Amino acid sequence: MQDEWTQEEFYKQREHLKAQGIKVLLIDTILKPLEGIETIIYNPPLMQKEPKGSVFVLYCDTGKVTYERLKSYRKKFPDYTIISLRGGRGYWRSHFKPLDTKKLGESIKECKLP
Repeated sequence: MQDEWTQEEFYKQREHLKAQGIKVLLIDTILKPLEGIETIIYNPPLMQKEPKGSVFVLYCDTGKVTYERLKSYRKKFPDYTIISLRGGRGYWRSHFKPLDTKKLGESIKECKLP
């Protein structure tokens, strides 16, 4: 798995992994929740209660600090996958949602030209 995910990668991977029964959580390390999505505050005792194998996507203001601390986080949570959110809170777009290419493909097939 990658060390960093963009917002678009986060949405795509979350859906892909959810279908496999793997939980993906967005972790707030700076006490500033993101708009438009559920986040949990970085709290190791509570995080360790999540199912083993879950994916923690950590974010800070820029993504730089969480990326630099990946080794430390991975040592602290060896039973989980740890990813940094590229660009952090600063690059998060609350109204961004990736296109559902499956639905898009179906609607394109349904569209008939004269």
